[in-house]
Amino acid sequence: MSTSGPNPPGKPQVRSLNCPGCGAAITLRSFAQAVTIVCDHCHSILDAQDPRLTILQKFKAAEGEDPPLIPLGTRGRIRGADYEAIGFQRRTIRVDGLPYSWHEYVLFNPYKGFRYLTEYNGHWNDVSMLRSLPDLSPGGSSLAYLGETYKHFQTANAATTFVLGEFPWQVRVGESGDVSDYVSPPRVISSEKTGKEITWSMGEYIAGRDIWRTFQLQGEPPAPIGIYENQPSPLSANVKAVWELVGIFLVLLVVLLVGIYSMAHEEQVFEQSFDFNTNTRGEASLVTDTFELKGHTSTVEIATSARLDNNWIYLNFALINEDTGQAYDFGRELSYYHGYDEDGSWSEGSTNDSVALPSVPPGNYYLRIEPESDFNRGIIPYWVTVKRDVPQASFFGLAALALLLPAGLLTWRSINFEHLRWAESDYGGAPDDGSFLSTVENVVDSVKGSVSGDDE
Repeated sequence: MSTSGPNPPGKPQVRSLNCPGCGAAITLRSFAQAVTIVCDHCHSILDAQDPRLTILQKFKAAEGEDPPLIPLGTRGRIRGADYEAIGFQRRTIRVDGLPYSWHEYVLFNPYKGFRYLTEYNGHWNDVSMLRSLPDLSPGGSSLAYLGETYKHFQTANAATTFVLGEFPWQVRVGESGDVSDYVSPPRVISSEKTGKEITWSMGEYIAGRDIWRTFQLQGEPPAPIGIYENQPSPLSANVKAVWELVGIFLVLLVVLLVGIYSMAHEEQVFEQSFDFNTNTRGEASLVTDTFELKGHTSTVEIATSARLDNNWIYLNFALINEDTGQAYDFGRELSYYHGYDEDGSWSEGSTNDSVALPSVPPGNYYLRIEPESDFNRGIIPYWVTVKRDVPQASFFGLAALALLLPAGLLTWRSINFEHLRWAESDYGGAPDDGSFLSTVENVVDSVKGSVSGDDE
């Protein structure tokens, strides 16, 4: 047995031993802190508290099975302290008969003690033991810790199926415990019950690239697969901020709408009634008297109504500037039909219509009208009214849609992210207490807050 010389402060010292089972050299890095140590040659689990390194268990492992992504003995700086990877184990649960495994790394600093890293499908967590017990709700659907609420995600029986290195507890391959996870992304609180003993820990989600940078590992970390239980949504913070902005802009849009409507003149500049005789053939076009559009360039509304009874009329319009000859051509159809059938009375169509022409400059104008309908349907009376400076709510509707559509899409993506997260839980899509809807509730609260803030 030999001991290496002193290391710089914060660096764990190393002691070399020999496995009593196969004689292979064993490196002990955590000194008296180690309770068990595993020989990586013969896979003997040894009692590190016994000077003779009594063999506690032997297990068989496939060649090259689950090699650690962080080699034991690798050092990295976490939260301002140097830690060394000294232990590695695989934990496995079974769901519907299928095995699901994750990996746990034991890290050690002689002054800070132990902390842990877990990895599942490329998702990593920085884990430490809780210093006080959380407040568990009746029924265990949630718990509170340091003012934060954690929702129950999953409970399963986890078995240890592979070990390597040293551990501050008596580890055994095959031993199992009931593990319950409670999430509040990016954190997860876990309890593990083994016999009568319950241990509590907190993990915080950490990106694989940060692990690689911390331990200066070669290559690239494994790409994350799927959505992990406490993986923070990349959209949740954006959703709240976006809806706050949407709320502000909607209030400004409403203020602008009220201001425009209050200042609009909606001045009627022309009104006349006409009769279209469908019993005569030939050209039925006509030209109205000249009328003046005063003031500034504005929206002009042409409203039409007709006396129709199971009939239709189509009107070809041209609004023509008498001074410049500029013409605005458009056509409108009015139809109204009604009757009775086995379901009772019915009707369709309308005898009224209106169209808005935006940005019509002031000047002297007249209308050219060409009516059309079925031949020999009698006389169809119709009326035409022209108003200038008429505000159009459709513009504000489009502006509101332009605000709401991207915000709604972002919200949907955020909700879908949460749905994918909870699909892996015991609840198969959403927790029973409605936490799945929390994103929507946050959105509503954000909009309400924005509106009330502007009103003040």
